[in-house]
Amino acid sequence: MGRLHTENHLVARIGWLRAAVLGANDGIVSTASLIVGVASASTASSEILVAGIAGLVAGAMSMAAGEYVSVSSQSDTEQADLERERRELATSPESEHEELAQIYVARGVELELARTVASQMMAHDALAAHAKDELGISEITSARPIQAALTSAATFAMGAALPMLVTLLSPVTMIPISVSLASLVFLALLGAIGARAGGANIAKATARVTFWGAFAMALTAGIGALVGTAV
Repeated sequence: MGRLHTENHLVARIGWLRAAVLGANDGIVSTASLIVGVASASTASSEILVAGIAGLVAGAMSMAAGEYVSVSSQSDTEQADLERERRELATSPESEHEELAQIYVARGVELELARTVASQMMAHDALAAHAKDELGISEITSARPIQAALTSAATFAMGAALPMLVTLLSPVTMIPISVSLASLVFLALLGAIGARAGGANIAKATARVTFWGAFAMALTAGIGALVGTAV
């Protein structure tokens, strides 16, 4: 008998990876856009730095709160569905058995074999079988609000710190261009790292992240310049 083939599926990373990429991307784009917008309307370095720091702190807290609330809503929905499924298993196990068997039939399993598989799966863990095959809920994909909140807040702060560092090191008159260019480089690296961690196409992910980051910063800089001129 040959050795079993071991596979390392990257879908297990989807929960924290989504939150990490979202947080870092938002940190770079929103902070850089804020700095570029303020720098386009003001030449006072203190105002630019205060705006950047405020954006970093407020953004990290907003990301944490937003992720926690949204992922908690997902978790609440999952728990409600699981509780409903638990009641149905207790009150009508035969119907639930047939329902599970029909799911396997729809996937190409013969009816009698599907019923046998359903019986064995339910004997092992009925709720887990229905959660995975009927509801699409598994250990890998289940919502984790605290993990999402902490990951998003931390990566937002790290992403926001990059354009802040460039701001500190650049002459005031060069801040808009230096922050914009550096942030595009940071976004390209983020896209490549996220794609590499998730096993996706690196070139496509890098181009997507960089394009939308450039668009956001250009739009904000334009608005900042218009406001500064009007004032």
